Amino acid sequence: MNKNIQGHLFALTANILWGLMAPVGKSALVEFSALSVTTFRMVGAAACFWLLSLFCKREQVDHRDMLKIFFAALFALVFNQGVYIFGLSMTSPIDASIVTTTLPIVTMIVAAIYLKEPVTNKKVLGIFVGAMGALILIMSSSNAGSGNGSIMGDLLCLIAQISFSIYLTVFKGLSQKYSPITLNKWMFVYASMCYIPFSYHDVAAIQWAEISTTALLQVGYVVVGGSFLAYICIMTAQRLLRPTVVSMYNYMQPIVASIVTVIIGMATFNMEKGIAIALVFLGVYIVTQSKSRKDFEKEGKEV
Repeated sequence: MNKNIQGHLFALTANILWGLMAPVGKSALVEFSALSVTTFRMVGAAACFWLLSLFCKREQVDHRDMLKIFFAALFALVFNQGVYIFGLSMTSPIDASIVTTTLPIVTMIVAAIYLKEPVTNKKVLGIFVGAMGALILIMSSSNAGSGNGSIMGDLLCLIAQISFSIYLTVFKGLSQKYSPITLNKWMFVYASMCYIPFSYHDVAAIQWAEISTTALLQVGYVVVGGSFLAYICIMTAQRLLRPTVVSMYNYMQPIVASIVTVIIGMATFNMEKGIAIALVFLGVYIVTQSKSRKDFEKEGKEV
């Protein structure tokens, strides 16, 4: 299979898994604190990656890269997924979904500054079209209980998006140098070290006998689906695609949430949803057709 197609499939899969995070994670927060869920996520995913690494070819990490991996963990996990969970606990899933649509825009700006990626008209148009599709979908779902929003919660979700855009752009070199398994096993260990000291009291206070099986399964999904599998996919996509293209798949998250609500009978599929989904895919396609820095260099033009 073409590597470019593989990259798109991995980015799509990662965001489908993350798309389920808002409803599933929000439900888990009814019985667990945000800090304990985040800690379970980091420690559980670290254990999964280390276990998987035992069955993979051992990869030696240059000691000079360990510091880079630590900072990659801060931006990709601690300041991204950890802060997002806190934001989600304060705001509504609808508001959180709206904020996630800022990722491609922020990533385009960071990539232009750090990687000198050109901000082409086609790229801007693609991001705009995709954003319109995502926002139409989100706003069409907002009638079904979009209240309980919070400015602080929305701000934390925004910080999470900015953090991940920095990771996608600044630390792209690490994803080219090491396998997703090697990177993730160290990144989740570092993230666990950041959260464990602050979460001890929250975890110790959990009354396990009172926790429902449903809540345990929801946390299990957050660890395995939203962390372990999703980060394997997104890091593989990061190796194969440009940062802005990877970030465009963030628009898939509200689509997933909408499809789930239709499947479980909480909503119906209509023309509005169909148009929104079509716009998202059109936006992704337009961005993939935009010229990269390498394309300009091949043509002998200045970026």
